[in-house]
Amino acid sequence: MTPQDFDKLQGLLATRAGYRLTRDRMNLAEHRLGPIARREGYANVEALLANLWAHPVASLGWAVIESLLNPETWFRRDRAPFEVLEQELLPALAKARPGGRVSLWSAGCSTGQEAWSIAMAAKASGAAAEIVATDLSQRAIDKARAGLYTGFEIQRGLNARAMLRWFEPDEENWRVRPELAEIVRFGRANLLDEPTDEMRFDVIFCRNVLTHMEPSRRARLLDGLERRLVDDGCLFLGLDERLEGETVAFRPVSGRQGLYVKTPAAVRRAA
Repeated sequence: MTPQDFDKLQGLLATRAGYRLTRDRMNLAEHRLGPIARREGYANVEALLANLWAHPVASLGWAVIESLLNPETWFRRDRAPFEVLEQELLPALAKARPGGRVSLWSAGCSTGQEAWSIAMAAKASGAAAEIVATDLSQRAIDKARAGLYTGFEIQRGLNARAMLRWFEPDEENWRVRPELAEIVRFGRANLLDEPTDEMRFDVIFCRNVLTHMEPSRRARLLDGLERRLVDDGCLFLGLDERLEGETVAFRPVSGRQGLYVKTPAAVRRAA
């Protein structure tokens, strides 16, 4: 891959997905594009990219983008957000909502571990939850929807007791139990796109997504989250993620790292 190819890849990711591809990831990008080149019948990565630049095809462009996204995830990542959700937020929201139903969104769910962790918290709390989980990668969504994981993937975050509680054996792997599968709905979505429906959520998880985004695109993503979150809802970001001037729509909750609520409308107007 030439430096010029990498520059074009940076532009493709930033424009289509809002993601930042830094120069130190050039070798990793070439490594990840190798299987795409072979699958599509190209001699090497340079040939793949030469054809993409000459004949921009949406399906090939998205295949390239998906291969470069960061898929890192695990069950109950960082633990504390899921404990707060299970022990504090879900019981309180269930009492406040008609019929006790709580709506949650895992925005940028990757291969599903976050969404299933939310479902586990909902079941353990006794709340009647409806969970929507979306990701830009169709391959990630397909794996998430299948709910099939290796023992190693599950034990990266869950102990043996939780593994047996929420999964059942499926040949050499483990599949999420039906009681979880029935409350989670997966779909592909680009967080930079305009919403296509009026659905709003009581809780949104968008964790470790902002970290990988172009600074110029962060405000657009946050605006979309603000429009999707009910006025008294809660937003979970990654523990190390901070809102630094991109929006006045959210304020942090003291003592709850990574947890945000909406800023009152009057305060936003004054700002």
